[in-house]
Amino acid sequence: MKSVIIGTAGHIDHGKTALVKALTGIDADRLEEEKRRGITIDLGFAHLELAAPSGEKLRLGFIDVPGHERFVRNMLAGVGGMDLVLMVISADESIKPQTREHFEICRLLSIPRGITVITKSDLVDEDTLSVVRMEIEDFVRGSFLDVSRSPVVAVSAIKGTGLDELKREIIRLSADVPARDTEALFRLPIDRVFTMKGFGAVITGTLIAGKVKKEEEVEIFPSRKKARVRGVQVHGSMADQTVAGQRTALNLAGVQIEDLARGMTLAAPGAFEPTQRLDVQVSLLKEAKPLKNRARVHFHAFTSETIAEVALYGVTELKPGATAFAQLRSTEPLLLLPGDRAILRQFSPVVTIGGAVVLDAFPLSRQKQDARQTFLKILSSGARQETLLARIARRGHEGLSFAAAVRETGLKQSVLHPLVAGLVQQKQIIQMGEFLLASESVQKTRERLIGALEAFHKANPLVGGISKEELREKLELHQTVMEHLLAQLIRDKKTEVAGEQVRLAGRGVELKDEEAKAKQQIEKAFADAGLKVPLMKEVLDKLPVDKARAQKLVTLLLRDRVLVKLADDLVFHQSALENLRQLMAAQKAKAPKIDVATFKDLLGVTRKYAIPLLEYLDQQRITRRVGDERVIL
Repeated sequence: MKSVIIGTAGHIDHGKTALVKALTGIDADRLEEEKRRGITIDLGFAHLELAAPSGEKLRLGFIDVPGHERFVRNMLAGVGGMDLVLMVISADESIKPQTREHFEICRLLSIPRGITVITKSDLVDEDTLSVVRMEIEDFVRGSFLDVSRSPVVAVSAIKGTGLDELKREIIRLSADVPARDTEALFRLPIDRVFTMKGFGAVITGTLIAGKVKKEEEVEIFPSRKKARVRGVQVHGSMADQTVAGQRTALNLAGVQIEDLARGMTLAAPGAFEPTQRLDVQVSLLKEAKPLKNRARVHFHAFTSETIAEVALYGVTELKPGATAFAQLRSTEPLLLLPGDRAILRQFSPVVTIGGAVVLDAFPLSRQKQDARQTFLKILSSGARQETLLARIARRGHEGLSFAAAVRETGLKQSVLHPLVAGLVQQKQIIQMGEFLLASESVQKTRERLIGALEAFHKANPLVGGISKEELREKLELHQTVMEHLLAQLIRDKKTEVAGEQVRLAGRGVELKDEEAKAKQQIEKAFADAGLKVPLMKEVLDKLPVDKARAQKLVTLLLRDRVLVKLADDLVFHQSALENLRQLMAAQKAKAPKIDVATFKDLLGVTRKYAIPLLEYLDQQRITRRVGDERVIL
């Protein structure tokens, strides 16, 4: 069964609610005040099932909106998810102010199709009806309601005339309504919140993407609270799930009624993040006043309403009828995705002045103006692969993770994977684990990495290489990206990795003549000393190099394990420790155990040397301490 959302629009008292009731038998005015005053104040809902000529059943959900200028904000809360609009104009009053405002709102939101319905046709004669038709024809010319492609139907809700023709046109246009993407990530803007005795919190809304089932977890934006779907209703009937394009009511568990309000959005948990900065394309109405940079506006998107500041890109003022890129900075966090449309209303007096389409819900804080505008032009094209490449490229060496790509685009990973595969095959991007980087960025980062190594070697000729972590921090790379880059460079024989140190391929320590001589002196001093080693300071004082270079030479000998440090002031030559191993092996043949005193006598050293040497033997598993003795293993 195909679901289609139909909304009304038009001036107050032009018969929108009466028309919905005549079509569905349901009075969409649910508030006592609405019935008492005879005007629609808030959104009303109704439903109807019709059969297409093909036999396919159509499930039509009606959203009846208020027509009074004071309640345009309520009208805006219902117009966002419409597939088809009934633009209602009464035969006895023709086109009025709210007709014009509602029409512009529908046009700005790119509602793709509609029917102009002339109501109260029984109150006028044929000549008057013909004049109204001509006025309508002129009013909608060139728009989505142009009479060349959109029908005009005259009806009387009281007498029932024209209703059958209207239903036929609804059926005809509904056949052209494309199916919503039920495989997209779930999003449901909330337009109504109430409690039901025995059930608790209930919300209603038009499901704009994806699907949700009973017992599934959902996330409430912008609060980020989690809830469980305890029950699902679609057009008043219980269901196991609801899919995109349906009017639905969800009974939620795990939240209080105070946690919910119109303007919030239910969404797939863990996939999205709210934002207060949106890069958009703004379109100003021809009748609007010029929009100045940094102007504050009322910002309406789906069921949400907030105040936003408009930071224009490239211009200081937007002329009536013009279009420009801009950043909207909202006072409240919102969940919006690329392609979502919104309405801008003047801050004061509050009138509709234009619309905006979201291009980027997570603009970079530091980006040059020209680069940003070029980026937004690409996004406005709507081509998925091209826009994904642009999103990856702007991240430079940081790359774009799959999780961030989902958050930025609203596309599931299953949709992103073939796009990524195509870009990889075209060699436009490189995948590094969970991160995606533009090939150009990878090349630049490789060059930066090699340049950093060259600079390090030049500044530190006596050090074998830089630590991986120090290099990563210097280049500001994610660990995953760093490891993949090093793997590439090692494969290309550009770099070498020894333990945690990175160096250019074939590059090591470069010693000058006096440094080579000093290194030999250090090594000889400790090799000749055996286990009765001198103080390091005494050795360094006799060298032909300065203290800083001498210390680097010691570090080099320690790194290469020529010297081994057992304590802060005790360094031994590796050959002396190897001789100690052999001595302990010979001692084991005489006695399996040895104490400190015997060990001192055996080596002819003081306790200052004996204890660190015994602890070294323990670490090397040559001995094992048992009480005051060591067992020779």
